[in-house]
Amino acid sequence: MSTGDLRSDAGGTGIGNLDMKLEVVVVPVTDVDRAKEFYGRLGWRLDRTPPGVVQYTPHGSGCSVQFGPDLTSAAPGSANTYLVVSDLDAVRNALVSAGVKVGDIFHLTPDGPADGPDPERRSYFSRATLRDPDGNTWLLQEITTRLPGRVEAGPTSFASTADLASGLRRAAEAHGEHEKRIGQEDANWPDWYAAYLVSEQTGAEPPS
Repeated sequence: MSTGDLRSDAGGTGIGNLDMKLEVVVVPVTDVDRAKEFYGRLGWRLDRTPPGVVQYTPHGSGCSVQFGPDLTSAAPGSANTYLVVSDLDAVRNALVSAGVKVGDIFHLTPDGPADGPDPERRSYFSRATLRDPDGNTWLLQEITTRLPGRVEAGPTSFASTADLASGLRRAAEAHGEHEKRIGQEDANWPDWYAAYLVSEQTGAEPPS
């Protein structure tokens, strides 16, 4: 069977529509108990697993982290993974308060990384780094508005009340600019807010 046959097979759905979910990333560690202490301090949920497997899930994430003595032959400290957040300042402050060492916030420029958050607070640009005891790297990346096509249109959600509140504050600020443009108060603000929040998550054109 050719790759062309595969694309048109799978029960007529097409291979691009097959339902596959990334649910677990294996992190190589040397000391399971030490790793458990670290990932528990991040506030992640400890899941029930078979013997020999430890699994933690970040709040609001559909993907979990696993580690154990026989799960991978990768060198401890070799993992390099992203953690997406909607408010990098708030997340970093909470982690530091919990005793987690987090690097300073920086942002990307054409000339390389620069200190502090992105001046325009653009999505994808502001970052900070934390590492587990083995040196596995977690890059905190602030994303508030997705690039088009990155999230399927349909269900949208917020991982926490803090995420929703942050989104509402951004919507309120954008709606204020909208009212300045139209020169009057917009009584239909609930629909406008809703459209704005969904557009952030799906990458669709925001309301004007």
